Amino acid sequence: MRKRAALHNLGCKVNSYETEAMQQMLENAGYEIVPFTECADIYVINTCSVTNMADRKSRQMLHKAKKENPDSIVVAAGCYVQTSPEQASEDEAIDIIIGNNRKHELIEILDRYLCQREKEKVEYGDRANQESSRDLRFHIKDISNPEEAYEEMYLEQTAEHTRAFLKVQDGCNQFCSYCIIPYARGRVRSRKAKEVVKEVTALAANGYHEVVLTGIHLSSYGIGHGENLLQLIRMVHEIDGIRRIRLGSLEPNIITEEFVKAIAALPKVCPHFHLSLQSGCDETLKRMNRKYDTASYAAKCELLRTYYEHPAITTDVIVGFPGETEEEFLKTKEFLEKVCFYEMHIFKYSKRKGTKAARMEHQISEEVKTQRSGILLEQERKMSEEFREYYIGKETEALLEEAFTYHGKNYFTGYTKEYVKVAIETDENLENCFRKGKIAGKLTEEVYLMVEF
Repeated sequence: MRKRAALHNLGCKVNSYETEAMQQMLENAGYEIVPFTECADIYVINTCSVTNMADRKSRQMLHKAKKENPDSIVVAAGCYVQTSPEQASEDEAIDIIIGNNRKHELIEILDRYLCQREKEKVEYGDRANQESSRDLRFHIKDISNPEEAYEEMYLEQTAEHTRAFLKVQDGCNQFCSYCIIPYARGRVRSRKAKEVVKEVTALAANGYHEVVLTGIHLSSYGIGHGENLLQLIRMVHEIDGIRRIRLGSLEPNIITEEFVKAIAALPKVCPHFHLSLQSGCDETLKRMNRKYDTASYAAKCELLRTYYEHPAITTDVIVGFPGETEEEFLKTKEFLEKVCFYEMHIFKYSKRKGTKAARMEHQISEEVKTQRSGILLEQERKMSEEFREYYIGKETEALLEEAFTYHGKNYFTGYTKEYVKVAIETDENLENCFRKGKIAGKLTEEVYLMVEF
């Protein structure tokens, strides 16, 4: 009987890519993949550690898996176990610990562990010692060495049927004062461009039209092996079948005139840019150890708007960072109004043990963080609506993704290049199809009606 495996992902798009790659490894090795809510022989949880809450959620999912089937093998992989290896090793719910840069060894590690368990059962029967030796349970390596090789993983298809996320870079050298990621993911490592092209070509052959290039610090792509992000984008742009290229989160400093002019000349690159900000106050940015100020950030946004008619610029903002006074918060609010983003992801600062910010004085109360977050969320709602309304009456093209029923009518929804969600009234299955039309107006709060030509 085939062994049953279930996987659960926590965290970012990079984690999602790795989880799907591990699922593909298990499928190729003969495992039957079942939902995480079902009883399985093997549970693989790809953990997150970006906040203390993420650590807690990771532990909860590990314990949930063991509770679902006490006889199962629970594999804890990723950032939580990389940053808290001793805590993980003492957790009785975890059977195998696999850190970052060793996930590609999943099948080999499982095979060795299962072989050892079978030997113990033969030798000891019901008295078998299930606490296998440390080298069979514990697979963590030091990834702080800049010479550490990039971990190669591949996907032939993804959970999303129209858009494929590709991990092309790992690690971070920035050491922002609030962030644990450089410790969880190690130093910057990048995938060879030829390997990315190989995978994208295979995905295009399987019918994918849109790819999203992602990484822990995507702007650092190519450091260490002489390539850069612009070169990679140009190579992906040449692949037949790929009609759209999106970029994951970018650091502002990569937005130079040379870079923007070059990508603006590549029609497959979507005018949709997520530029990490975190604060609109220079004093706060300094405490965060960010590598830019608000004036330079605003200039980057203007540069994008010089080369693109109406680009979608999105960002992240942290409210309630240690020492953020009311004056500093108002500076951030005013700056956000000045830049006028399409979307903003608003986060209340959360202490992360092991970071410099967690030890800073003048921590902000949860009450104040919640109040400031609410103000910015309302600001975000208004700016996002204003951005989308710009397209009413304009012609556009959408890549359609899924069926949608609203007020008794059938629609198919998808996204424009600017990532505006639109819907076409139809009874047809238009999944993974491109359609052109004119945006007629708002259908729901976040979906706009598109009438086909």
